[in-house]
Amino acid sequence: MGNGRQREALGYALAAVGLWSTVASAFKISLRYQNPESLLFYAAWASLLFFALLLWKERRFSEAAALIRRYPGRILLLGAINPFIYYLSLFHAYTLLPAQEAQAINYSWGILLALLSVPVLHQKLRRRDLIAGALCYLGVLVIATRGDLLSLHFHNTSGLFYALASTLLWALYWLFNTRIEAEPLPLLFLNFLVGTLLLTLYLLLSGTGITFPPLAGLSGALYVGLFEMGITFVLWLKALKLAPLTATVSNLIYLSPFLSLLFIHFIVGEEIFPSTVVALGLILGGLWIQNSSVASSKNA
Repeated sequence: MGNGRQREALGYALAAVGLWSTVASAFKISLRYQNPESLLFYAAWASLLFFALLLWKERRFSEAAALIRRYPGRILLLGAINPFIYYLSLFHAYTLLPAQEAQAINYSWGILLALLSVPVLHQKLRRRDLIAGALCYLGVLVIATRGDLLSLHFHNTSGLFYALASTLLWALYWLFNTRIEAEPLPLLFLNFLVGTLLLTLYLLLSGTGITFPPLAGLSGALYVGLFEMGITFVLWLKALKLAPLTATVSNLIYLSPFLSLLFIHFIVGEEIFPSTVVALGLILGGLWIQNSSVASSKNA
């Protein structure tokens, strides 16, 4: 029975990891046909409708209503961060940087989450946290300089700024999530309801406007909305719920960045820089140290 559940959990997890590995390529290709605002508009609406259908199917709209009554300010804040400001920053990073660099920098959010937990959640900063942070941000520096560390010449300062801003926003999003007691699905629905409406208002009031992209761009946006923001999340949740040993599932996420590089090379057509591979190794090494630190503290 346990082995059957574990195999089923691994199946869901591998499906989620496989889909997440494609999204960096989907971002880059979709942005060839539209600006970041347009991509986010259609992707967010697709994701919102998906979460609404799930809530309707499971008859859980009452949970969402209870959440908005209990945490109105926090729900507004979380929705403003994700999907609105976070994905705008992320998509601007993908517009300005090669996909391989933007996605590698994005993985450093986990270290920033640990560092921000010290002032926000009053957790203790350990030596291993500092080592992990140093490795991660050395990796970011390798990416920004494309391996020429001594020159300190950043190839695209604006792209680097947007990429790092997205990691800060994503880390803050998860920190603020700890202040809300809620099931993930109703909370995500409310996040996307608020964020999508704020984005729509922003497009209408700022003069940016809502444009209809070519079919290729619209298809890409729908893919991003469903497989970056929607269906893949459900697959991952199923994997975590079914797995007798969560670690055997959660560790699979480390496959995603390397699979993503393959998709970026063969689908997007980018030549993978040696510096990206080295930097990604440093970032994932830092995350491994950080996660092993968390695991050891839990065991203690």
